[in-house]
Amino acid sequence: MESKILEQLLLQVKPIPSHVFAAFFALFLGARQLLRPKGGGAHRLAGWLWVGLMAYVAGSSLWISEIQMWGRFSPIHLLSLWTLGSLVFAVTMARRGNLRAHRRAMQSLFFLALVVTGLFTLVPGRVMHTILLGS
Repeated sequence: MESKILEQLLLQVKPIPSHVFAAFFALFLGARQLLRPKGGGAHRLAGWLWVGLMAYVAGSSLWISEIQMWGRFSPIHLLSLWTLGSLVFAVTMARRGNLRAHRRAMQSLFFLALVVTGLFTLVPGRVMHTILLGS
């Protein structure tokens, strides 16, 4: 079953396969970051990796035009732009020592840009719905 899902995913147009792999990795790494103790080198390293993954997920989504409402773009692309801006904000807040704002921004990014958006990929007619649940 898993190899069939992977096969179907790899057959999708670029950048969908790499976008999905990065999103899944970001989901697991982000959950780990939220559950583990904060601060220190391991948190910082995993955080930078997560920021890079999220930047790739948001950036690559701009080339995915499954739903077209305004030319090639849709409301999901607004979320992608919000994600990129929020990543910059969250990192800036951490560097300035405003850990409360950093924490809230990262939690919002995790839940809105990964969890909620991930659930929207399961809407009938979307690629992930077809791959995971059938047509």
